[in-house]
Formats: sequence, C-alpha cells, structure tokens
Amino acid sequence: MTDLAELAAIREAVRALCSDFPGEYWRALDRDRAYPEKFVAALTKAGFLAALIPEQYGGSGLTMSAAAAIMEEIHASGCNGAACHAQMYTMGTLLRHGSAEQKARYLPGIARGELRLQAFGVTEPTSGTDTLSLRTTAVRDGDDYVINGQKIWTSRAEHSDLMLLLARTTPRPPPSPPPHAGEGRVGASRTAGLTVFLVDMRTVKGKGLTIRPIRTMMNHATTEVFFEDMRVPAAGVIGEAGLGFRYILSGMNAERILIGAECIGDAKWFIGKATAYAGERVVFGRPIGQNQGVQFPIARAYIGMRAAELMVREAAALYEAGLDCGAEANMAKHLAAEASWAAADMCVQTHGGFGFAEEFDIERKFRETRLYSVAPISTNLILSYIAEHVLGLPRSY
Repeated sequence: MTDLAELAAIREAVRALCSDFPGEYWRALDRDRAYPEKFVAALTKAGFLAALIPEQYGGSGLTMSAAAAIMEEIHASGCNGAACHAQMYTMGTLLRHGSAEQKARYLPGIARGELRLQAFGVTEPTSGTDTLSLRTTAVRDGDDYVINGQKIWTSRAEHSDLMLLLARTTPRPPPSPPPHAGEGRVGASRTAGLTVFLVDMRTVKGKGLTIRPIRTMMNHATTEVFFEDMRVPAAGVIGEAGLGFRYILSGMNAERILIGAECIGDAKWFIGKATAYAGERVVFGRPIGQNQGVQFPIARAYIGMRAAELMVREAAALYEAGLDCGAEANMAKHLAAEASWAAADMCVQTHGGFGFAEEFDIERKFRETRLYSVAPISTNLILSYIAEHVLGLPRSY
C-alpha cells in the first residue's frame, strides 16, 4: 500500500510535468489529430508509464493506487492520458501469464519505453463487445501461426511496437442452453479456443498486417487493423493456447480502475474551471456563482465526483490486496464515467457560449470525456455484469 506522503509526492511530480504541456499544446494536436510524442516521452522518462511493472524488470514497481493517482492528475491538469495509458496496463497479461523468457525479453524494454506495448487487438466490427463471437483465426503451421481477420477500435496501433492480439485457434463450441436464475457465469467450454498472441508489429507491417486510422470526434489515434496470412511465431503465444479469454479478463480490472481515475481527473478539471468562472463572471451586477441556478449544478457535480472517487479508491485497494475486485472495478468505472460526463455538461452550461470556444479547452475535454461512457466497456455491459455476477440475475446476453 502506497502511503499518503508518497502519493502526494507522486501527484505533485505529475502536476509539475503536465505544467509543461498547457492547453495550447493539446489544441494544436487536436486540430491536426496528431499524436502527443513529446508528452508520452516525458511520461516515459519520468517512469510513470512503467508504474505497474515490477522493479526486477526495470519498472517503477508502484501500486495500483499510485498508478491511479498518476492518471487522475494527468487529466486533472487538462492533459490526456488516453494517448498512452495502455502502456501502463496492457503489459499485465504478459506479466501475469507470460513465460519467464517472454517477461525477461520484453518487460525491461517496455519499462524503459524502448518498446511500446499499447495496441490491444480484441474488438471486431461484427462482434463488438460479444468477444466470444470474434472471427479472427490463427492456424498452426509448423513453428508459426497464420492469422487472418480484422480488428477495430485498436487504439494506438500506429504508435505501438507490440500488440496483444486475441484470435480463435479452435472452432467455437456450440451454444449452451439458456441459464437459469442464479446461473450464467462464463463457463470454460463457452470460452475455450481463444488464444492471446504477443505480436511484434515491426516484423509484420506490410507483410500481412495493415493499419488504417479512423478519424473520430476527438484526437484518440484509433485504428482498424487487417490480418491477411500474417505469420506469427508460436513462441508469441501468451500462456496456454485456448485459454486467452480468461487471460484477457484478468487484465480488465486494472484497465477499468485506471480509466475510472482518468474520469475523476476530468471531473475535477471541469469542476475547477466552472467554479473559477462562476466566481469571476459578473452579470446583472453580481457573480453568476451567487445564483443557486448556477451553483447547485456545480455542487451536484462535485458530490458525484467525490462518490465515484471513493469507489475508485476502494477498487484500487482491493486490487492491491490481491482480492476479487471485479464488481468494484466495474462500478468504479461506471460511476466515474457518469461523474465526468455530468461535470463536463455542467461546465459547458456554466460557461455558456464560451464553453464552445476552442481557447477555453472545455469543448476539447468535453469531447474526450464522452468516450468513457462507451469505452473500454459500455455502461450497459457494466450493468449486465452487476446484475448477473452481484445480484444473481439470469444472464441477459
């Protein structure tokens, strides 16, 4: 457990780093949909992106609470960690399930930033969040697997050296009967046949791997990826072939906790902006923040943020203790995404027309934080998870 003094020092260091990347930096990148190379390089040099890699592999060896504090402060400072947050948690599948040789070969380079493992190839156009229906196949051919298929919303693929790729290595089993009340947990037979590969994209670009950027409403560097007879060494399989879905699930909690922390940071930024503006903007001879119609929404946003913040902290504490935190991680991400979006909407409303002006950075952050109600897991999937795994209701999908 990271003590409060250490967390405070980490937060202060992140804020100091972010002060070198003001709104003008992010606005320029946003206009051109450009990748924040200098910002990512600064985070890497400071060791923040290696927070969760153990010291034995050259990482910072920090706790989940510390990692969450890093991501929160990045967003609370008006910056955006989505450009690189996967560098912090995607390696978890390799760390937990990779062989000793794989970890020794890749983790030190990832920790130093010499290797970027940011691309996570799971979602497909036809299956969406129904991961078990994915169609990308990997067929064994001697010492290689030959991979064919497509992934979508594979963010940062253009800026990553390595990719974690989920593909089907055996046919999907026939569907099982509908679950009864109190049942419905994902069974081994239902999830069998999916395998995780660690793909060195540097060796396959233009040789079976094609990356196409997708322009979106915010600067997110997301892509669609195509595989055509792409050959990957069998040595790139993480863990045991056929158990990949289980390995992927084990890494989702860290992702959701860190995304929740980013949302808390966004909410704090919006609340801070709105509070300052409401206190200084004078209309009809008085600050607009003196009016309850303005101050009440700000207060509500603050209350929502604080409640979500506590859930993020609880989920992080459970994660650090090695306890099951699936429900808490999902609830943390859900509450934090709702809190950040409510704060964003409130901030625009408080600023009126100025909220839409580029120079205030609000409209940029407004677009950025809207993503988290949809990704990396949608609100509906979280509600379904809680209904099934916490409340014991029948599976709805």
